[in-house]
Amino acid sequence: MDIQFYNTLTRTKQNFKPIDGSNQVRIYSCGPTVYSYAHIGNFRAYIFMDTLRRVLKYNGYELKHVMNITDVGHLESDADDGEDKMEKAAKKENKDPYEIAKFYTDIFFEDMAKLNIEKPEIIAKATDHINEMLEFVQGLVKNGYAYETSKGIYFDISKLDKYPVLSNRKVDEQIAGARVDVDEEKKNPYDFALWIKAPENHIMKWESPWGLSYPGWHIECSAMGRKYLGDEFDIHTGGIDHIPTHHENEIAQSKGLTGKVPAKFWMHVEFLQVDGGKMSKSLGNTYTLADLQKKGIEPLAYKLFCFTAHYRTKLNFTFDTALANQKSLTRLREGFIKQLKGKEKIEDDEIKEYENKFLETINDDLNMPATMGIVWEIIRNSKQSKQFAELLLKFDNVLGLDLKNSEKYLEASKNLELPQDIKELLEKRKQARIEKDWALSDKLRDELNKKGYSVKDTKDGMTVEKL
Repeated sequence: MDIQFYNTLTRTKQNFKPIDGSNQVRIYSCGPTVYSYAHIGNFRAYIFMDTLRRVLKYNGYELKHVMNITDVGHLESDADDGEDKMEKAAKKENKDPYEIAKFYTDIFFEDMAKLNIEKPEIIAKATDHINEMLEFVQGLVKNGYAYETSKGIYFDISKLDKYPVLSNRKVDEQIAGARVDVDEEKKNPYDFALWIKAPENHIMKWESPWGLSYPGWHIECSAMGRKYLGDEFDIHTGGIDHIPTHHENEIAQSKGLTGKVPAKFWMHVEFLQVDGGKMSKSLGNTYTLADLQKKGIEPLAYKLFCFTAHYRTKLNFTFDTALANQKSLTRLREGFIKQLKGKEKIEDDEIKEYENKFLETINDDLNMPATMGIVWEIIRNSKQSKQFAELLLKFDNVLGLDLKNSEKYLEASKNLELPQDIKELLEKRKQARIEKDWALSDKLRDELNKKGYSVKDTKDGMTVEKL
């Protein structure tokens, strides 16, 4: 069965086949800049990345997948100014930038494991590839695509046959999107930094033909992608925020050095919104997985929540919807266990029909909402059969919801350490019952229910369970 992916480069859905005709798919994914905790918006991109991996493997492909770790801070502005993110974090926490990078890298991979996200075959740290980046920049200078200023080495976009190519915007719109400031030394106001000459007090810097300096933001992905995957590879992934600047400049750099667009397919995941609006630090809504767990929401419930919308559509996060998905995850696990204990015999044709429908939806540009519809159809099937459970386990190779350990999760939820806000509500309800304030008792029970907890009153007192 054909696989179709939407390609940002062509703005169409296309049949996918590896470009070299082999059974190996070569992928590059933009990874985290490890100066802080990754938030749930970041992890929507990595859940998408994980689903893509799993779908390709389900179709029988082998993977060579590279993800970078940006442990050299890039400047905050697309206009190549502002503070270096790694140095800013180092000053704030009074630590060495390498300590900062290691700490947040470790946390990132711990969170990836909580989401049952597969780790790409190659994890490439920027600081381990300074030589490759330097060689790439030197190659661009040699080819006439880069020039030196007092601030660094810049890419000359006027040398390209077309710029931009990915976002399909006019160059004036591209400038506005990049927030470009006037720099008299640039040949074009929207030329971008490849290599930046370091001020004396800059912490992270390396020797180069242009003195002590450090890489620009975009060069690391181009250099590492080329090292591990070659001049051309199959798929490049990232968030839609990467389209107008970062990925556009990756393509420009690669065309300048090799004459080729590095990836055949460019796949981008849409933004996660929070309460119908933008996620930002200033609004205090850049929630982490730890924040969700404090509210009784498992990381895998957040993963299930991400499957409620196609990766190319905006997804709106609220704690109510997250709690609803926590309940759904519990029902999914309970349904799987019921099927596992079932004794009925299912005809091969019925199993095959489900398999075909599942493959059709995942191969239709990772249509996870439709895919989950098939999963729920099996869960709700009036027939109870171990064959259905085995089919769900097969499908879980794509879902990554760890259904095989359903019983363990359900048992753990019964012995769950309650979040502080839940404990406080239970204590208030206990006091209301002592005072025979039944209306308040019922109101608090309903509030607990909305937060994902079931309360029962017995002769021995209240019992509480995770829904």
